[in-house]
Amino acid sequence: MGQQEKVSTSLAGAVSEGISASLAAVDAELDRRYPGDPGTRQPVHTVYVPGNVFDADTVRSWGDQALAALDEHAPDAASFAAVLGLTDDLAEDVYSRVRAKLEREPIEDLRVDFEDGYAGQDEDQDAARAARLISEAYRNGTAAPYMGIRMKCMESAVRDRGIRTTDVFLSGLLENGGLPDGLVLTLPKVTYPEQVSAFVRLLEAFEKAHGLDAGRLGFEIQIETSQSILATDGTAAVARMIGAAEGRATGLHYGTFDYSACLGVSAAYQASDHPAADHAKAIMQVAAAGTGVRVSDGSTNVLPVGSKEHVHEAWRLHYGLTRRALARAYYQGWDMHPGHIPTRYAAVFAFYREGFEAAAKRLSAYANHAGGDVMDEPATAKALSSYLLRGIDCGALDTAEVDALTGMTRAALDRFAAPRRGDLTASAE
Repeated sequence: MGQQEKVSTSLAGAVSEGISASLAAVDAELDRRYPGDPGTRQPVHTVYVPGNVFDADTVRSWGDQALAALDEHAPDAASFAAVLGLTDDLAEDVYSRVRAKLEREPIEDLRVDFEDGYAGQDEDQDAARAARLISEAYRNGTAAPYMGIRMKCMESAVRDRGIRTTDVFLSGLLENGGLPDGLVLTLPKVTYPEQVSAFVRLLEAFEKAHGLDAGRLGFEIQIETSQSILATDGTAAVARMIGAAEGRATGLHYGTFDYSACLGVSAAYQASDHPAADHAKAIMQVAAAGTGVRVSDGSTNVLPVGSKEHVHEAWRLHYGLTRRALARAYYQGWDMHPGHIPTRYAAVFAFYREGFEAAAKRLSAYANHAGGDVMDEPATAKALSSYLLRGIDCGALDTAEVDALTGMTRAALDRFAAPRRGDLTASAE
């Protein structure tokens, strides 16, 4: 070891202490507003089913209908790959994984809809029935990992109805065994942050009435109006909405068609890849970054039904939109029809399998200080591990193959993906 250099300083310790004291409030604010990703599984999609249609067999029925669509319109890997343009090295693997997923877990996140899609005659009864069926599904193992409702919004014309449906549904869950861990609530058509605050007050009142832990109930905010992106004073209203949720917001969901219509986009051009949609989602993404609130893309209304030619065309559209969203870091979207979920999973699985080997090797090289042809930083290591974990969670990747290439346990991947603030130097086990 060479001679140690003499280290000199010019400032008294009091200077550093004073600076730290002056930034204490900022440090606390950073921790409160930007806690980072929660580290929990994010579903790859949300399926909406009208409250008057939802039934005990809905999850299984969607899986069976999706499998039937494959049997009819793409009965083998080669035909499915030809429709979607999958490469030969991916075709068989993706197809077999899609079929296995549809048999094992066809829906990752389901929302019983009491808003735009609802056409029932007795909302109280349908909300109570949804609570009972969801509770039973979690007890008997047939539930999707995440389930809940979308109630009516907080605008004056439907506010009371939305509040009552929320109360009926949550009360029904408690009467049928309690609130499930996978419970999700979606508040639609939010325009002002004050509407978010009002919904927080509603949930607080419910928690207090039933002796629940404060903050037990979270919710997603649906972005469907121009005012939710740009407020009248020129600020980003969506960022203020996250703050108004007081830590309860779990997601921001883009509403493709309501938002497009709000801006006057013609029906033929209302799609998730329209420039107006890209602008809105980019604002949502920046507002949510670091807060622990996740962003979801919207849906397509082109249904894969009818002739084989039309089904294939609709599949290509949906596959392309999903791949486009994934590349832009929108890891979740909406699916409105059973025929959409084969291409949802095909796009997701292809996305993760295409990049799996390169991501695993880069992360391993970083963790082992092995170098390579890419100079990765701690933040990139976080992105690489998050990519691998999302692939594992949805079924695109197997834990064993990730372990083999990275040399890391799940716990080590978790540490890279969700390090403490200021500590992006986690090491592998």
